[in-house]
Amino acid sequence: MSGKVIILMMDSFGIGGAPDASAFADTGANTFAHIVQKQGGLEIPNMVSLGLQTAALEASGEIVSLNSKTPPALNIGHKFGHAKEISKGKDTTSGHWEMAGTPVLSDWGYFKPDYPSFPPELTEEICRKGKLTGILGNKAASGTAIIEELGEEHIKTGKPIFYTSADSVLQIACHENHFGLDNLYKLCDIAFAAVKPYNIARVIARPFIGEHRGEFARTKNRHDYSVTPPRTTVLNKAAQAGHEVISIGKIRDIYAGSGITQAYKAGGLEELWDVTLEQVRKAPDNALIFTNFVDFDMVYGHRRDVNGYARGLEYFDRRLPELLPLLSDDDLVFITADHGCDPTYAGTDHTREQVPVLMFGKKVTSQNIGQRQTYADIAQTICAFWNLAPMEYGESFL
Repeated sequence: MSGKVIILMMDSFGIGGAPDASAFADTGANTFAHIVQKQGGLEIPNMVSLGLQTAALEASGEIVSLNSKTPPALNIGHKFGHAKEISKGKDTTSGHWEMAGTPVLSDWGYFKPDYPSFPPELTEEICRKGKLTGILGNKAASGTAIIEELGEEHIKTGKPIFYTSADSVLQIACHENHFGLDNLYKLCDIAFAAVKPYNIARVIARPFIGEHRGEFARTKNRHDYSVTPPRTTVLNKAAQAGHEVISIGKIRDIYAGSGITQAYKAGGLEELWDVTLEQVRKAPDNALIFTNFVDFDMVYGHRRDVNGYARGLEYFDRRLPELLPLLSDDDLVFITADHGCDPTYAGTDHTREQVPVLMFGKKVTSQNIGQRQTYADIAQTICAFWNLAPMEYGESFL
């Protein structure tokens, strides 16, 4: 086949029903159902026409009553199902790597949630190499909350804000102007080298602007320093076979650039959609275009903003039909997620859930593909579509 493959990755859009949710203290979490229940409905007719509502019911057993009044603008062949995760974590890295065919079957290292989160020898090494007088934070926190709490002190003292979460991550927040973006990136380089003995998946640079509490805002110049996937992903296979692999948003960072041939930054749902559509127009016939719609996780899920998440879902759905005139007869589009982040659940962390697996295209025969045993089924389907050597994990539903 010479068609394009487009992956629309709705970061954190879980649909409940993970069989091992209790092991993560996430029993009953259901990002999709609980948003709809709190809102009393949701206008997402296009994703419903692709089978989302049925997939969600079959994943979790919960009936999601959308009360939608808007007819769908999509009328296209599609397959729909739901996938459980076999990776050991419910973090961004594990979810993305698994859907690319390489589940994370060993445990990441994690920092403890209470103060001080980071071992003193680690922070001492980073401070010494980064010529810092000290750090702020040193605990698990919501990124926006800790910037509000410590942003003014950071500007006054020049000390960076270090924090973690339930993910395998060290995050460093610094003011884009007062501390300097380049200085933040250099500091994260130092930190990334320093955390290697701790088996940490990512160090994340979190630049922000604003001068006073209530004015601070994170910018789109976030940069993730990620461990490289230990095995070949479908991105690597595609690139090695001569396909353009185009990342939009934070995809490049999550895979540490491995298998990526072009990368485009974008922030916010509108810009992410705009850049995605532009690349679909421009990309050659056999390109893989992979977009992470991070706002669902970063802006709405972690902040427990149910209304914002709902409005984001409706916006995403409204823009889906813009893809149709850009698709050739052989193109495939996938809609999926990497984990859950139920905005009605306790705490501010990800939730262990199944994810939707929706695929559509002009030559796709409509089918309920039911329960998928791993996110890696997506990678295996892409391999089958392009006649690439199969992945070790996953089963094609082409």
